[in-house]
Amino acid sequence: MEDLDTLQERLLREVGEADSLDALEQLRVSALGKKGRVTGLMKQLGGLDPEQRKATGQRLNAVKDAVQQAIEARKAELAEAELHARLERERIDVTLPARPVDIGRIHPISRTVEEMIAIFGEMGFEVAEGPHVEDDFHNFTALNIPPEHPARQEHDTFYLQATEEHGERKVLRTHTSPVQIRSMRTHAPPLRVIVPGRTFRSDDDATHSPMFHQIEGLVVDKATHMGHLKGTLIEFCRAFFGVDDLPVRFRPSYFPFTEPSAEVDIGCSKEGGQLKIGGGKDWLEILGCGMVHPKVLENCGIDSSVYQGYAFGMGIERVAMLKYGIPDLRTFYDSDLRWLKHYGFLPVDVPAPVRGL
Repeated sequence: MEDLDTLQERLLREVGEADSLDALEQLRVSALGKKGRVTGLMKQLGGLDPEQRKATGQRLNAVKDAVQQAIEARKAELAEAELHARLERERIDVTLPARPVDIGRIHPISRTVEEMIAIFGEMGFEVAEGPHVEDDFHNFTALNIPPEHPARQEHDTFYLQATEEHGERKVLRTHTSPVQIRSMRTHAPPLRVIVPGRTFRSDDDATHSPMFHQIEGLVVDKATHMGHLKGTLIEFCRAFFGVDDLPVRFRPSYFPFTEPSAEVDIGCSKEGGQLKIGGGKDWLEILGCGMVHPKVLENCGIDSSVYQGYAFGMGIERVAMLKYGIPDLRTFYDSDLRWLKHYGFLPVDVPAPVRGL
């Protein structure tokens, strides 16, 4: 047996010299672990006579207890020292000015959608949503779009392959009008909804994108007439563009799902190659509208002899470009952070129906 007094003295000295928690743990394993020095001596007790085994065992236990207590005390000291060092290292001077932070921006499309929802929300409209993948009935047939209409052609529309489960081909919705159909088929009149969302068409050039955004509106009631439609859109255009006396005119047009139909123009000035909304002698088309066709009402199970309604729709990118002076449609989808930083909006500036514009 090694001199136990010497062993204890040496182990306690090594514990006191340990300068980190990792070093202290290694020392504990080398002294008290399964293959440690004290543990090894414990295993040798079986070879001693009973009297010597008893005395040596008591002494070894005393050594073990002394080393364990020293390790725990040293561990507490090192942990406290490490905490103080970390607090000193990570100390923050609260008197210093805040570091500049590059705050994110709200995309102009998201901003424009929120503006429109806020305006129409004050008029009593509710937001309705629907799927991006539609069937032929909701996207075309229910809207009185005939089979020979160009919008049904494959070169204009994205079709999905037919499956055994669904015999007919599905289509990526070409407008948000299918949500109007779903609203009329699931809710009894009166109805007053707006439908913002993505749409998909096979267009890709400087002024078109295969994916773009629309917002449409629908009102169905017993007493709704063309005057209500005109008043709603005039007030919207003036509120959206911030021009109280903005000229708005309605030109006769044709859409298969409305009758009568109209295109809506706003007054502007193009003098000197600069576009200015409001005033001037020029006109700029921004949306289409009309009274809901009786066939559309009947396709949705609504009695057209009792109810009538109006609908309108516009491209969100188009009006956003006009309002915020964005010259190129394609930049909306370039994911250029420099562009977003220039045209984007701070989160605190976003309008909402609860607080308006």
